[in-house]
Amino acid sequence: MKIQGINHLTFSVVNLEASIAFYRDVLEGTLLVQGERMAYFDLQGIWLALNVQEDIPRTEITHSYTHIAFTVDEQDFPVYVQRLQKLGVTIREGRSRDKAEAQSVYFTDPDGHLFEFHTGNREQRIQHYKDEKKPMTFYI
Repeated sequence: MKIQGINHLTFSVVNLEASIAFYRDVLEGTLLVQGERMAYFDLQGIWLALNVQEDIPRTEITHSYTHIAFTVDEQDFPVYVQRLQKLGVTIREGRSRDKAEAQSVYFTDPDGHLFEFHTGNREQRIQHYKDEKKPMTFYI
């Protein structure tokens, strides 16, 4: 018995229309179904669900580093950043990073959920850590 993969991602939202616009226009998701208090998207093969839940406080979310990162091509990275700016998306200051860790931009949806467009991959990051000889234990 083992987990087969991610089934879906669900985000609680306050304003369904604003969230639909974000996931459609910013993340380029395909809207599959919309109800009064929910919507489903296909996001590059990921089932993404939005559920309206107005009574959730949104204060602590702005302090969290918990996020979902999407891979983008390095040469397209400036275009993604420009699109975020053009659409008026809130861009958050990212952590400081070494150039070997690739490029990232962090941004939020209308409810404060944090996302990242990132140009690197896992293998590059692990190799960077190995090269830097940080006090880490490697199992691969």
